[in-house]
Amino acid sequence: MAEAQARFDPLGMVAALDRQRVTYIVIGGLARVIQGTDETTRGLDIVPSTRPENLRRLGLALDTLKAQPVGGDRGPVEEREQPQAFRTSLGELKVVTAPAGSRGYDDLRRAATREPLGKGVRPAVASTGDLARMLAAHDGASPALAQLRRLAELERERGISR
Repeated sequence: MAEAQARFDPLGMVAALDRQRVTYIVIGGLARVIQGTDETTRGLDIVPSTRPENLRRLGLALDTLKAQPVGGDRGPVEEREQPQAFRTSLGELKVVTAPAGSRGYDDLRRAATREPLGKGVRPAVASTGDLARMLAAHDGASPALAQLRRLAELERERGISR
């Protein structure tokens, strides 16, 4: 029997991170959807600041979300080359400190924008250009990549600098 699909509540997940004052940028499928691509997602991917105090707060947020690691024991959240995937009470959460095609949080924050998702939730979301750069490094054949490149082109034409 197939495992039941966990509910996905991105607003609740972002709110839990924000309550603990975690500094992060949303990337991945949800960020692409927020920026305008035509796809669906069942998880939240974030790039946190790797400052020790921020990683401690991220650990507290994971506790609040009842996060269980996918395929391993849950130790302290730390800077790693490989993403850390968790199942939480509100859906899948992936912590990526070193995303392909970027130099991490400090690289992405320069062009990230706060995007309103509703209910007062406004996470920092990676720019379309940065999302395209990361996706090209990860999966150059993704249909979302062409959409991101077109969105970035439209932003440039409209004079929107991100």
